[in-house]
Amino acid sequence: MHARQQKSQPNLRLHLEAAIDCCDEIFRAVRYEAYYERPIPLRNQLIFYYGHLPAFACNQVLRATLRRKAFNSEFDLLFERGIDPPERAGPPVALFSWPSLTEIDRYKLNVENELLNLNFDDESINGALCLTLEHYWMHAETLIYMIHQLAHHLKNPVPYRRVTAATVDDYGARLEIPAGSATLGADRRQAEFGWCNEFEEHQVHVPRFLIDKYKVTNRAFLEFVESNGYERQQLWDTESWQWLKTTGHRHPQFWFKQDGQWCYRDLFEDIPLLLDWPVYITHAEATAYAHSKGAELPSEEEFHRAAYGTIRQNDAPQPWGHNVPFDRKGNFGFRSLSPSPVGAFPEGTSDYGVCDLIGNGWEWTRTIFAPFAGFRALLTYPSYSADFFDSQHYVVKGASPVTADRLVRRSFRNWFRPRYPYVYSSFRCVYR
Repeated sequence: MHARQQKSQPNLRLHLEAAIDCCDEIFRAVRYEAYYERPIPLRNQLIFYYGHLPAFACNQVLRATLRRKAFNSEFDLLFERGIDPPERAGPPVALFSWPSLTEIDRYKLNVENELLNLNFDDESINGALCLTLEHYWMHAETLIYMIHQLAHHLKNPVPYRRVTAATVDDYGARLEIPAGSATLGADRRQAEFGWCNEFEEHQVHVPRFLIDKYKVTNRAFLEFVESNGYERQQLWDTESWQWLKTTGHRHPQFWFKQDGQWCYRDLFEDIPLLLDWPVYITHAEATAYAHSKGAELPSEEEFHRAAYGTIRQNDAPQPWGHNVPFDRKGNFGFRSLSPSPVGAFPEGTSDYGVCDLIGNGWEWTRTIFAPFAGFRALLTYPSYSADFFDSQHYVVKGASPVTADRLVRRSFRNWFRPRYPYVYSSFRCVYR
């Protein structure tokens, strides 16, 4: 499963075709009978998301921007928006009967054909097209999270490359990041496109700190598990401790034990736990581990300082300097569908020597998701960010193996609830 490389695409139409193709390929990994499954209990059945992507495109571009007549106004409304439920809410109310796959296919074909036949030189629709394009890419990632939770027999495995580079010899190293400024956000006057929560650009002073050179690995987190980290109440906040007691959660979501051995539930198969991969866990688990080390998670500005700060004191667009992601810089862009060993992409190292800041797993921060000064909601999608400025979501930065190249920009912000266990989110610690 490979997204087309965006650097070879000369215009927005080809970018959009690539995103649609990638989502179609992801859905082909699902057996027909599984479209009506709900692999993540708090979210809708997969069939909803099959209709949601064209519905979003139709509502944003064809209807809101171009005022064109609806193909199917019932579907436009039915598939309009996904959900972000409270952690302890019941599952979404299931419809008595979802539309058939054939009906949704017809709707999808009509919408996407009209979308791809628009005049892409019309600057008046550029913003709506960019918003729709990035929505496809973001859902490509969240679809994989959902499909990951499906039983293996409900999936059609697709071949992909798994990175197996040798492990590093200085794991556990901590690097000093000197005091200095960090640039957060994007300049509205210069950005081709940005989501409302990315604006406005501003500088923040960041005091000196130490940071792990590498992401925390399965090996390191296994020590936490086997030293009864999940039983030590003092490491957990009140809500997270209650979550442990209620759910019985005692290890990362992607781990399980078989015949006394730890294993990893990869996307299409179960494999032995690979100890040099980064651990994918919740914010609550990452915080408890950090507390066990006398440390904490980095703030959003500390992540920026470690990733984009330079010894010359000017911020870089990427940890490696220039602004064009490509294969050797990190594990992102659908080049693999699995984690890689930490440190496998030394060319992506930041100016301060920190590895894997982009790719191989989003990175949790301790920063609660909130607007920057100058925030303005998107006119056609006002709830995109504002609904989540609720002190219940934490900022994650970087990228996962299945984050599209287009989203690998310094200002991009992602966010999740602290005990949501299904995303490819890694972490590292900072020390005073």
